[in-house]
Amino acid sequence: MKKYLLTTMTLLVFTISFSQSSEEEFVKQTIIDFFEAFHKQDTVKLKTMAKGNIKMQSISVTKEQKTQLSENDYYGFVKNIAEIPKDKTFEEKLLGFDIKVDGHMANAWTPYEFWFDGNFSHCGVNSFQLVKEDSSWKIIYLVDTRRKKSCGS
Repeated sequence: MKKYLLTTMTLLVFTISFSQSSEEEFVKQTIIDFFEAFHKQDTVKLKTMAKGNIKMQSISVTKEQKTQLSENDYYGFVKNIAEIPKDKTFEEKLLGFDIKVDGHMANAWTPYEFWFDGNFSHCGVNSFQLVKEDSSWKIIYLVDTRRKKSCGS
């Protein structure tokens, strides 16, 4: 009986762990797909990845060392991406993923570097909040930090 209970509990822990890690992989893939669409300026795909016209925020520090919070809505962001001239290159290089999942809610913390026309522009961290609808993850909020220095690379 003890052996049966131990085997059953081990299987249950393994199943829960596998389920959690596979959801983390789905969240990670959602973020990867977001940036692929972003780099391709695929506004149709980008619009499907968020739950409506979500709020987006950026935190930076002014020359006077004051915290600056900028806000944008998602559709404005998508419009801005579409307006980047095709002869310009841009890339947000993700440096890692720290993903937490609890049921149908997830958070993805992704440090990054942003490059424009082959030149370093800024770095920081993205914090994505996501919700699982049916079998897909949708972005419901996005905030990032932006720095020119102290990027750790």
